[in-house]
Amino acid sequence: METKLRDSLQQGIYKVINPFVKGLIKIGLTPNMVTTIGLILNIGVAVIFVLGAEKSNRGDMSYIGWGGALVLFAGLFDMLDGQVARLGNMSSKFGALYDSVLDRYSEMIMFLGICYYLVAHHYFLSSLFAFIALIGSMMVSYTRARAEGLGVECKGGLMQRPERVVTIGVFAIACGIAGHFIGGDYKIYVPGISFHVFETMSVFTMPITIMALLTNITAVKRLQEAKKGLEAQEFNERKGNNKAALIAGLVLLTSLGSALSFNANAQGSDPSPITFPMPKDISNQLFYLQRDPNTNTIICQLNVDKHGVVNKEQPVNVFWMRYGDNGEKKDLSYIQRKFAYGIISKDLGNGNFELRFTSHKKLPMYLNKSAADKKYHVFATINNKKMQLERIFLRIEGGTFWFPNVKYVEIRGVDAAEPSKVLIERIKV
Repeated sequence: METKLRDSLQQGIYKVINPFVKGLIKIGLTPNMVTTIGLILNIGVAVIFVLGAEKSNRGDMSYIGWGGALVLFAGLFDMLDGQVARLGNMSSKFGALYDSVLDRYSEMIMFLGICYYLVAHHYFLSSLFAFIALIGSMMVSYTRARAEGLGVECKGGLMQRPERVVTIGVFAIACGIAGHFIGGDYKIYVPGISFHVFETMSVFTMPITIMALLTNITAVKRLQEAKKGLEAQEFNERKGNNKAALIAGLVLLTSLGSALSFNANAQGSDPSPITFPMPKDISNQLFYLQRDPNTNTIICQLNVDKHGVVNKEQPVNVFWMRYGDNGEKKDLSYIQRKFAYGIISKDLGNGNFELRFTSHKKLPMYLNKSAADKKYHVFATINNKKMQLERIFLRIEGGTFWFPNVKYVEIRGVDAAEPSKVLIERIKV
């Protein structure tokens, strides 16, 4: 509702100023020129307030009134530059940046003049609120700019720049008029209170005090709005990453399953352009999985207690070694564990376990002690060969994020019957 009302008012103003805008375009003014004029006028606002501080007495409100009139006139140019860009077909990314930067300079320079005037005439509390209003004004603009830079729209709230300009300009003029008719030293007292509750200057300073409150509330609300947007964005990204991992896992393991039904030999070299690390110093490592397009590695590790006894409920730990992200160890996400790389185990007794990937339960693997070294290893039958698994590799080249072009799956290990014999089986997909 608030946005619709604001947009309707804005469109109404545009209808009034569009003839003037077309005139500016005809005489050759560019949007950046109009923006620069707005800055110069705001410098003029600051000059008026500084002159008022130096040349007028405390009760003279005329400088405030004239300063307010120039604030509104300068604010008009804030609207004109955008319309000149649109109607003159002169929009540019640098122009948008230039406009934003000069608007911040304009506002800070204007508040500099106001604070100088209030301090010079000993309105110290009001000058403090003016400074707080300046902080809030900057944070309203900064929060929006930073949120949009992170890909989240953040335009809501009261006291956006047009509202701030109108508030300061209108009430500064009202203060100047009030000073002319009722005098600059007019005060209102309440019986029982030793100080006055209202004076002529309050016409100008009270709205600034309210602005100090509302601008900072607006900045906080925009921050909350941006937080919701960013959390939704991150959730979608995590969901996308999990889905990508799920698809990769399904493709990989479906390919492994297909190796059980047909005989396939190595299909040439075609190595990955990435140099993959070999996991080192990982205790009780069974085998690992790697795939393009990064070096992050899935580790399957024997899960034993401090006495070296295998955990029968969960004999295998599965986790990431994120070599592509500073080499940190990281657990699988819920979706990765439940639908892609997680392992389901079944205790067969006598220290033997049947293992199956959650994404492809048709491929049985077996965890048991090798007769050769009396250590636990994982065995699987690939192309009618019983292999002690060491590495599974998924070669991806091109395709899309969701549907990668998987060229082959390569399984590396040693012959279960002859551990000194290395076996490499490559299944073309």
